[in-house]
Amino acid sequence: MVLAGSPFFQWSYVTGQWGQIQGDLVQHVELSLIAVAIGAVISVPAGVAAWRYRLLRTPVLGVASALYIIPSLALFAVLGGLTGYVPPRSWVTAEFALVGYTTLVLIWNTVAGLEAVPAEAREAAVALGYSRRAELWRVDLPLALPYVFAGLRVATATVIGLVMVTALIGLGGLGQLITYGFNIAYNTPIIVGLVLSIALAAVADLLLVAAQRVVVPWSRASRRRSAG
Repeated sequence: MVLAGSPFFQWSYVTGQWGQIQGDLVQHVELSLIAVAIGAVISVPAGVAAWRYRLLRTPVLGVASALYIIPSLALFAVLGGLTGYVPPRSWVTAEFALVGYTTLVLIWNTVAGLEAVPAEAREAAVALGYSRRAELWRVDLPLALPYVFAGLRVATATVIGLVMVTALIGLGGLGQLITYGFNIAYNTPIIVGLVLSIALAAVADLLLVAAQRVVVPWSRASRRRSAG
């Protein structure tokens, strides 16, 4: 049924289909959260290894860059041939692709954060008798956390947008609403999907900013000193 002659936005669709909209929103959150969590678990150690062992930097960043520049449709097509397009295998296909798009940003930011640790902080750690492992955990990584959080914010926003594409393999979360609206020329589900995805990205970013303020309170204090 084509609804091209219908009003630009119909609130009755939202109230009538709220259960389906909620389900799509929950799936969007789940797909995004799993991808960012797995991406962080993979990328932060990979970033530490690339920073500590220079010989690893080029291959690690090369692989991450290759995954990042592959068009999402092509990546889903390639992965789908290996992992499948039918649930629950389509979840594996989606997450493989989404995780791939988080790695470059998170690895780069981890390396950049570790490179930015002041030399005097490391010298103080040596003076205190820290081993290299203790220095990494108690000095380097804590001081690199603002960069890691910045990478998480970018990666999260990217993944929330890319989840839409997984509608092509039967998932997509809010992307299902947009696909449905396009297929029947109905504006309302398209608008609902777009607005909720933007709101989801904004809420996720605010939560990460709040988490950074809790986990890295010294960065906020340093900003205040700089402003003063």
